[in-house]
Amino acid sequence: MMFRISTLTLGGLLALSGVAIPASAQHFSHSADQNTARQDMLDGEVMPFSIIKRKVEREMGAATYVGVAPPPRKGIYRMQFLREDGKVIWVDVDGKTGNIIARTR
Repeated sequence: MMFRISTLTLGGLLALSGVAIPASAQHFSHSADQNTARQDMLDGEVMPFSIIKRKVEREMGAATYVGVAPPPRKGIYRMQFLREDGKVIWVDVDGKTGNIIARTR
C-alpha cells in the first residue's frame, strides 16, 4: 500500500514538473504578433503602447488595467480593465490615434 502511494506521488510530481518550465525557455506563439506590432510602431503606423495605455487609463477612471489581449485586427489594441465591483471591461483602442473605439459595459 505504501509503495503504491509513493509511486502515485512520484508520478504526480513528474507530471507537474513538465509544467514548471521557465518562461525564458518557453516558445510564445504570439511573438510574431509582437514583432509585427513593434514594426508598425517603428513605421509610425501605431503609437507606442505606453502612451496608449496612459491615455486609456485616464479615460477609464477607477478601473484598474489588467493586461492586453491579442488584437482582433491589425492596428487595434484590446485592453482589459477591472472595475471596483469586480466586473471586467474590454476596451478596443485604435493604435494610430489612441482613441477608444469599442468597450464592454
